[in-house]
Amino acid sequence: MIISTSDKKYFQKKSLINYNGSLYDLSIPRVMGILNVTPDSFYDGGRYSHIGTAIERVGQMLGEGADIIDVGACSTRPGAVMPDADEELSRLMPVIGEIKRLYPEAVLSVDTFRASVVSALVNKFGCIIVNDISAGGIDSEMFRTVAGLNVPYILMHMRGTPETMQNNPSYKNVTKEVVKELSVNLNKLYALGVNDVVIDPGFGFAKTIDHNYELFNHLDAFRFFEIPLLVGVSRKSMLYKFLGGTPDDALNATTVLNTLALQAGANILRVHDVKPAVEAVAVYNKLKEFAQ
Repeated sequence: MIISTSDKKYFQKKSLINYNGSLYDLSIPRVMGILNVTPDSFYDGGRYSHIGTAIERVGQMLGEGADIIDVGACSTRPGAVMPDADEELSRLMPVIGEIKRLYPEAVLSVDTFRASVVSALVNKFGCIIVNDISAGGIDSEMFRTVAGLNVPYILMHMRGTPETMQNNPSYKNVTKEVVKELSVNLNKLYALGVNDVVIDPGFGFAKTIDHNYELFNHLDAFRFFEIPLLVGVSRKSMLYKFLGGTPDDALNATTVLNTLALQAGANILRVHDVKPAVEAVAVYNKLKEFAQ
């Protein structure tokens, strides 16, 4: 649901972000469908690297009820080797151009940690949501760029880089430390005038399996921020390595955690499998009707 900015009564709600001049309502949980146009992502690498299959996938996800399409051209799986900015843009530009042409009303986010990539895309295609796994830690220009372009920003927790993040991650109290580190970066964004921010605890990034479960079990701690919360656990190793198997085996476990995330207050579920997530949201919303 897009709400006109002329409707002033919505401005005080913490569950709204300004997307392309209108207020996008996140008080209703949203499903973000993942489109990886990479050859080496942990689950679907290479599956959508051709523009034809990528656009077909976008149509499928939108048809299944995806609210947001998150396009990534740089694998962030543990140990991934990063392509340079030119290669990343060469993957993103044609796909986003076709999405904008065929689905002009689609809400788009781009999974990138590079300010130059954000600038190039916004200058060419207009507003996008910036989904930055590094919380500005890889590119020091990211926060200033987002502020200058006035685009929504997803602030995710990670330590190090995808190449190094799983090198013996250590916390005394993972929830307190993640909240604290996100708070520091959130204050930097607010100081620059960036107000349309979504928080992401960063499951699977610089965290062991036990860290992930401890953090998930304290999702209510992220209500402290009073801004929308994104949860991305889709087919991740915290599920398939714990249960045994591969990412292909982790859909059921993903749906279980997505449902628990909704109960804990998640506003966005970032998923590979849109239809099961949309159904989880529908059932959750139905249950809420009888919660009073």
